[in-house]
Order: sequence, then C-alpha cells, then structure tokens
Amino acid sequence: MQPVARSEILPIGEYELVRPHFRARVIEEKRARRIKLGEHLSVVFENHDSVLLQIQEMLRTERITAEPAILHEIETYNDLIPGPGQVSVTVFVEIADKEVRDRALVDLAGLEETIGLEVDGVVYPFRGPRPAGYQAGRTTAVHYLKATPSAEAAIGLKSRTAKVALVAAHPGYAARAELGAAALSGLATDLA
Repeated sequence: MQPVARSEILPIGEYELVRPHFRARVIEEKRARRIKLGEHLSVVFENHDSVLLQIQEMLRTERITAEPAILHEIETYNDLIPGPGQVSVTVFVEIADKEVRDRALVDLAGLEETIGLEVDGVVYPFRGPRPAGYQAGRTTAVHYLKATPSAEAAIGLKSRTAKVALVAAHPGYAARAELGAAALSGLATDLA
C-alpha cells in the first residue's frame, strides 16, 4: 500500500471545500473496518484513505501550514499504513469513566502484546513501537500495531476464503470477534 504523498495534501482552504464529502466517504468506509473486540476495545483497520483523512484533519484542526510541520505529520501518520503483506490497526481502549479507565490501563498492562489476527486458526500477533509517554506497568488507551500474516494466510485473506477473527488473550481481558464480509473485503483490498 502506498504511503500518503505530499502531493495529495491539500491546503486547508482547498480541503474545506472537499471535506464534507471526503470525510463522509472515509468515515463510512471506516465503519466497516471498525471491529468491537469485547466490551472495551475497538480495532480499526487502517489504510491509505484513513491515514490521509487523519493527516488532513490534523492539519485543519491545528492550523498547520508550515512545510516542515506538514512533512512531519505526513511522516508520523504514514507509519500507520501497512507495509507489503501487513495488516495495520489502531486499537482503542474505550472506557468513558476516567477513574475506571485509569485503573483498567494498569490492570491491562501488556494488553498490546496479546492482540492478534487469527486466520484459519493461526494467530498472527500485532506488534508496534512503544507509544510516546509509555510507562512500565500500564498500557495506553491507543495503540498503533501491525501484523504480518504468512503468505498462505494472505492468500486466504485476499481470496476471502479464510475464517478470520481478532483476538485478545490478556489474562485480564480475553475476547474474540469474527470479521464480517465488509471487513474481510477491506483486508483483501489492503493486501492486494
């Protein structure tokens, strides 16, 4: 999958003109790519358009117009795009109550190391760098992770013949979510 190129980034004024349609289209696509994994996790499969939207929205929200800052945002968010043969996700711990969430983030230390993509019974672990502000003995509320299925699993994903699920196997949080046809179609496209 190609990273977002500088030439794709619109100036804020131009982006405002296309934003309603572009944002609505990508949000609708992300809806199928967002999987609820148990009670408190959501997993979003990232792709080129989801990353492009994040970059444009960050530039808009932060009013970033200086070229070095624009390039920094592109470089930062391009890390979310899956490499060849990879699947890329953003994992969100979704607990509204701050006190409960803070306790859960301690109780779920290491959660990010227990999430995987299961393809026909084989689990391919998601991995990623430690996030900024990482503290030992706790997890964070957002993780950017990638998994690399085997060539055989990738064939099953691309042909949409594999049985696929997301799994979490933390001692304090075990969950499984089968992927539906829309999510599988997105993964097949990502790996093509």
